Amino acid sequence: MADMESFRETVSAWAAGGSGDTARDLTEALSVRTVVLVEGPSDVAAVSALAARHDRNLEAEGVCVLSMGGAMSVARFTSLLGPPGLDLRLTGLCDVGERRFYARGWERAGATEQGFFVCAADLEDELIRALGVTRVTDLVQAQGDQRALQTFLRQPAQRGRTPQQQLRRFLGTKKGRKIHYGRVLVEALDLARVPAPLDDLLASL
Repeated sequence: MADMESFRETVSAWAAGGSGDTARDLTEALSVRTVVLVEGPSDVAAVSALAARHDRNLEAEGVCVLSMGGAMSVARFTSLLGPPGLDLRLTGLCDVGERRFYARGWERAGATEQGFFVCAADLEDELIRALGVTRVTDLVQAQGDQRALQTFLRQPAQRGRTPQQQLRRFLGTKKGRKIHYGRVLVEALDLARVPAPLDDLLASL
């Protein structure tokens, strides 16, 4: 049975040079209307977690949150999914350093009026600032990663970095950790303090 994960896999294969026929069929079968383009799976986890906290089922609403595997792929995905391709509504979430790639991709696809949302550094930095270092450290301990964090903090490379910078670096030190904490940090947020780029993205869907 077709589901949104099938759509994600099919679009990724299409972007890698495959056929777009199946993607077109799934777009119709799943009533896909909007695609949220993000850099990686940790962003997917965070967006999905926030939607769940608002009791929203994005897939049932025809919204696909799609990890591109890197911001430099955005032009390819916008051309396939935007006006030149499937003509779906596009939006996205990116780091400030990726803004130029997103802007160029949106412009080339003729989707400039649809827009995307920009994090000050990256989404992890936004979430750590919203929760505070103490709360994030408590969450790391609750997830059983306190020893790993302490070992990480003893590394010479961490000297001179702020606690927030250290936590941000820590989240990216092990495969799967950013994805896990993308969900954990969002689930711990006060909904009145959700970082603006993430909050505005969900409100736009």
